[in-house]
Amino acid sequence: MSPQEPLVIVGASHAGVQLAASARELGFDAPIVMLGDEPHAPYQRPPLSKGLLSGKTDASQIALRGPDFYREQAIDLRLATRVTAVDVAARRVALADGSHITFGTLALATGARCRELPVAGARLQGVHQLRTLKDAQGVSAALAGCKNACVIGGGFIGLEVASALAAAGAQVTVLESQPRLLARSFPASMSDYLAQGHARRGVTLELGRGVVALHGRNAKVAAVELDDGRMLDCELVVLGIGVVPNVELAEQAGIVCDNGIATDALGRTSAPGVLAVGDVANMQWQCGAAGPSRMRLESIQAANDGARAAASVLVDRPQPLSAVPWFWSEQHDLKLQMAGVASAGDQAVLRGDMASDRFTLFYLRGGAVAAAHSVNRPAEHMLARKLIAQGARIAPEALADPSIDLKTYSALSPISRPAG
Repeated sequence: MSPQEPLVIVGASHAGVQLAASARELGFDAPIVMLGDEPHAPYQRPPLSKGLLSGKTDASQIALRGPDFYREQAIDLRLATRVTAVDVAARRVALADGSHITFGTLALATGARCRELPVAGARLQGVHQLRTLKDAQGVSAALAGCKNACVIGGGFIGLEVASALAAAGAQVTVLESQPRLLARSFPASMSDYLAQGHARRGVTLELGRGVVALHGRNAKVAAVELDDGRMLDCELVVLGIGVVPNVELAEQAGIVCDNGIATDALGRTSAPGVLAVGDVANMQWQCGAAGPSRMRLESIQAANDGARAAASVLVDRPQPLSAVPWFWSEQHDLKLQMAGVASAGDQAVLRGDMASDRFTLFYLRGGAVAAAHSVNRPAEHMLARKLIAQGARIAPEALADPSIDLKTYSALSPISRPAG
């Protein structure tokens, strides 16, 4: 690639910024152009459903990098700039203003958008989604004087928002169509634990309930109608029913997509010279004992790790994605940290007492540690990530025994590691 051919990054996201930063760290010296469709400089998204709503974090504190970073790293950051098309053959992108930018390498970091609620009244005033800084500011403003709020969706975002709204003094009801919370991410024991935790902290849960319609008064939401005929009064509704990857540019360009943009472990797509990173990328992962798997993971760490792998392609020193995926969530006074990806057939082993709100639920697959869910146990979470990466084989009784120091297992090689 000629030094004059720029890397064009579509999406001023966590993944986009990490890709640019990692490229420079690795010695990539061609021009970098980053295009973001929001008017704000790249910012952290986790605080949107956590500190920003609770008032612990101010909007001025969430910038991903200071303004000097882009200048010093020679990154041409263009905000409020929307890409309308990608021409792989001509190696250029079209912008909404009618202009074009030629690229040497293109990176799609287009992220995802909130799934819409397909019922009457979903566009009433007082109905919010939560994906952008503007969204979070809208929810925060609506909280003033709010007595009753409904959160539709019992996933991570929905439960984090419910926690923040409850902390602000609102009476909160979470509506989840599945019979339990986080059914796709957690086993029943963890779902039940979280349901009890939210209920103890004043959040009302309506599980296995669908939403038929939203009803308004003077164009503003006033009630949610459930599929059992009940009407729940509320002045604020926040939607948390999942996201849809923004694959339209890739699809129109003929790039292979499958629940996101399909990539290998280096972020390479089916189109030569085109990478994809972040929430939009369905990447190949190597997850310790779990083996290789293709996943589209919606987490900051996954975005950063995938971006680092993609950056290695730019300098012809490929380092495929191999990090153990991990996630975190704050709900009330509970800090959840998850490592690896649990599967339905895993053997679950509890270390600690759920009633104490301090424990780790380990998952064994073929005798090896494959995943772990920790609550208020940060040190154990860090250790779990090492055990998963090493494919540590530990007897269930040893995992469950708090008197046994698990660090012993992480220090041993896979060959010499005892069964417990």
